[in-house]
Amino acid sequence: MFAHPAEWLLTLTLGAGLGFFGGLFGIGGGIIAIPLFALVFDMPQALAQGTALVMMVPNLLMGWWRYQQRHPGDRRQALAIAVAAALTTALLAHWATRAPPLLLRSLFSIFLIVLAWRLLRPQRVKAHDSAAKLGPRWLPLVGVLGGSSMGLLGIGGGLVATPLLTGLFGLRQTLAQSLALALVTPSAVIALLSYARAGQVNWQMGLPMAVAGLCTVSAGVALAHKLPDARLKCSFAWLLLLCGLWLLFGIARG
Repeated sequence: MFAHPAEWLLTLTLGAGLGFFGGLFGIGGGIIAIPLFALVFDMPQALAQGTALVMMVPNLLMGWWRYQQRHPGDRRQALAIAVAAALTTALLAHWATRAPPLLLRSLFSIFLIVLAWRLLRPQRVKAHDSAAKLGPRWLPLVGVLGGSSMGLLGIGGGLVATPLLTGLFGLRQTLAQSLALALVTPSAVIALLSYARAGQVNWQMGLPMAVAGLCTVSAGVALAHKLPDARLKCSFAWLLLLCGLWLLFGIARG
């Protein structure tokens, strides 16, 4: 256990903060937690990703269960995307736990910066096209791409899958998010097991942070519903950009 009560308090406070921001921005908290673990707590990149998954898994399980109650989707489609994602996650997580730390950290930071750029660039207003451009038989490909992100980086499955499902398959946003959760949730569990088997999880830090985060995620969600969508999107994009640049700066200094 922690040597001092101050360390315990700091861990719970950080977990509560990450849970709040995870609820505010609709993420599992890993995007913020991984740079924090890597640069503030000086964890190797794989250990930072594995420890962040401890926080993400319970939040994702709860979100998936609640979302299925409100927006149940096609179970065959969910199974197809989940199986493809799970297999890909297991393969890439096995490689990630053994990859050079600087390479893994560079890939993670580049992913954040590219995602931030996509969110910040001006978007052309287009009429919504609900017609499917690809058929359901291509859904496993989305699982492969989202699972690759989850296994390699420990994050990003939903961020990759949702725009693909709406843009290429013509799915409604709610159905796309439901299928994205079907992808991300089992992938996060498999990624956590893979990182844990490789000894790349700090349970002493991750578990109390996960408990504290569950207590504050609802408050973040409540605030998100009170803020304009454009402000939330812009704030999230800048957060991603700062985290990505922070990691690159840490690599350059190292």
